[in-house]
Amino acid sequence: MRNLSVAFTGANRVELHDLAVPAPSTGEVLIETRRTLISTGTELTCLGRRFEPGSHWDQWVQYPFSPGYSNAGVITQTGPGVTRFKVGDRVASRTVHQRFVVAREENLVAIPDAVSDDEAVWFGIACIVQNGVRRAGHELGDSIVIIGLGLLGQLAVQFARLSGAREIIAIDTAPRRLEFARSHGASLLLQKSVADARADILTATQGRLADVVYDITGHPSVLSSALTLARDLGKVVLLGDAGSPTQQHITGDLISRGLRLIGAHDSNPPKTASDHAWWTRNHMADLFMTYLGRRQMQVDDLITHRFKPAEAAAAYARLTEDRATAMGVVFEW
Repeated sequence: MRNLSVAFTGANRVELHDLAVPAPSTGEVLIETRRTLISTGTELTCLGRRFEPGSHWDQWVQYPFSPGYSNAGVITQTGPGVTRFKVGDRVASRTVHQRFVVAREENLVAIPDAVSDDEAVWFGIACIVQNGVRRAGHELGDSIVIIGLGLLGQLAVQFARLSGAREIIAIDTAPRRLEFARSHGASLLLQKSVADARADILTATQGRLADVVYDITGHPSVLSSALTLARDLGKVVLLGDAGSPTQQHITGDLISRGLRLIGAHDSNPPKTASDHAWWTRNHMADLFMTYLGRRQMQVDDLITHRFKPAEAAAAYARLTEDRATAMGVVFEW
């Protein structure tokens, strides 16, 4: 059986490779993929080499590059020593856009019967956002500003709602993204640049500004404006990983108003849980699956495009040309 795999073979070059089906080793399983989700921000940055030379992006993205980190599939073979999972189990894994993938048992997340493949495949994005929310330390009644309503921003709206936010103010220039945010709990939509949003946020918060501001744009120019939207002693969370971090600039707001600037990255969660640091990636993924099963979160309605693996080049071309009207883009294997 063909093992198709999406590969970036150079800047803005997408190919489909036909690989041998791998065999699982000790502690590993072989998964037949059903869905993978394109992480649009990360993958377009990698594909177009939209990052500074010498940055961590530059060290990470070496061609040929295998994109993707959100995979939902079914186990077709287990290696020696696998005890928690069996053939036929549905699992989510941090693996690439490929029909057959191998993953270690300890890195797998079980997909409950009540959760579809379309929903489960969002778990990687959900863990990134959930880590940011935990880093922010929300409190009941907080006013939250979310700048940038791509995949991460849409889930940030839902996690903010679940965390008991009083106001969830969504900022983006794309109207379709704002409508998605409204349907999932945003209380105020601002279709404008972040530089023009301060007066609206002052009104919505009775002159206090936001307790927590998320910059999830990945654009280096946004940070300086985001700092002006947080209240005195408030927090600004950088959840978007800019390809040009040297172009991000802080302002006097950071010191003069006692703001806290918080970086949140996918690598932050501990590998092993302890009483001091419980929330590993797998624990956060399990919680996300629980929320999906209880219908406390919804992501399947965020899927706007579906492609077959053979259409990979067209999928990335579509995203490159018109990212504003696309949200969840999945490969159906």
